[in-house]
Amino acid sequence: MDSLIAAAGRALVVGDALGALKRVGLRDDPPALALRGIAMAQLGEHPRARELLRRAARGFGAHEELSRARCVVAEAEVALAMRDLRGSPRTLAVASATLEARADRANALLARLIAVRRLLLLGRLDEAASALASVGAGPLPSRLTAPSGGSERSERGGSFLDARGLPPALLAVAELAAAEVALRSLRTAPAQAALARAQEAAERARVPALLAEVAEARAALDRPAARRVHAGRELLLRLDEVEALLDSGALVVDACRRGLRAGATWRPLARRPVLFALARALAEAWPGDVDRDALIARAFRTRRPNESHRARLRVQIGRLRTVAAPLARIEATARGFALIGLPSALRAPGQFAPWGGPAALRPRGEREVVVLVPPIDGDRASLLALLADGAAWSTSALALALGASQRTVQRVLVELEAAGGVRSIGRARAKRWLSPPLAGFTTILLLPAALPLG
Repeated sequence: MDSLIAAAGRALVVGDALGALKRVGLRDDPPALALRGIAMAQLGEHPRARELLRRAARGFGAHEELSRARCVVAEAEVALAMRDLRGSPRTLAVASATLEARADRANALLARLIAVRRLLLLGRLDEAASALASVGAGPLPSRLTAPSGGSERSERGGSFLDARGLPPALLAVAELAAAEVALRSLRTAPAQAALARAQEAAERARVPALLAEVAEARAALDRPAARRVHAGRELLLRLDEVEALLDSGALVVDACRRGLRAGATWRPLARRPVLFALARALAEAWPGDVDRDALIARAFRTRRPNESHRARLRVQIGRLRTVAAPLARIEATARGFALIGLPSALRAPGQFAPWGGPAALRPRGEREVVVLVPPIDGDRASLLALLADGAAWSTSALALALGASQRTVQRVLVELEAAGGVRSIGRARAKRWLSPPLAGFTTILLLPAALPLG
């Protein structure tokens, strides 16, 4: 390795892309092309970076598997920054295995972290957590220790992320990934611990962009993440307060992830919008009941109900009773229906609840019913949350992340663009979508976890 290549590599490690280009910007040999590609990626010129990295990979000979594998990993990271999620993860896995076999632990770990971040963008939280655990970087409480011999490790209740020889920037990225898995899984204590370790590693790395990313992740813990609706009033909740609410045993009608939750029991309703609309309407009226015509208007979006609508309502209420049976009971009243949280002891026949209500027999000691709604309402909340990360998304990547068809996503994007909510850049296959950040709250609960667009 000549001195210019080595100097350019050192410049890229500390984020000095322009310094690296000054040294290798006019060279076309494969190592220089690879460094130029990484520098262009740091400057945000992702298409050009991808082209240079591919040229570098083709330029390395058959005996230079290690260099080619490094180019594959770098290109995968650029693809992730471009939100190009269409590629097969097998290529990255093969490159990671090659790097591991050649004792390049740092780049092998980077390849695995790229795979984890891709899974997070797609909402596959369980797979992402398993992938992190396989490298000893799971979102479990940990502490940095210095065992005898002076090596530094991150100890995690039985699994280890051996930090010897790894750059601090890479450790910070690993901890950020662990923190995101914990936050998306609503485990705020492990997330705070991981972010503290990420801050320590980022300070040692002295990379401004990494420090800013850690600061933004830590700020998300202090912003409102959802709203608790009860008795016509709203209360803003942070992520730790949402976690406490879900662990409280109350029956939560979760409008962020579209389902019913009580303790460890979860009943998803994301693919049954009528049932969820009925459940939310009943929960918002708790401990009272809801008029039949109001339920029909809410579920079927009509203002002139007839007998056909009333028959459909009875059918849907029956289906909701079946789904919610382990968590709640739905009782008919003189004018509509009421939601009753379980478990409880029934009141004596004919005894009315202290809050009044028509003919429903209310149970004594029933489970509290709470409605948890996102900071922004509407079926487009998950899409806006994805776009709010500041990256330029393609329609195909959004469709993959949301689990929806491209045609559905395109239709919603066109409507949002007409309303001024998003903007597009480029044309045809190069068209990308951007949205301004959603200031004032965090969008973690809106990010998809294998949920459809709505």
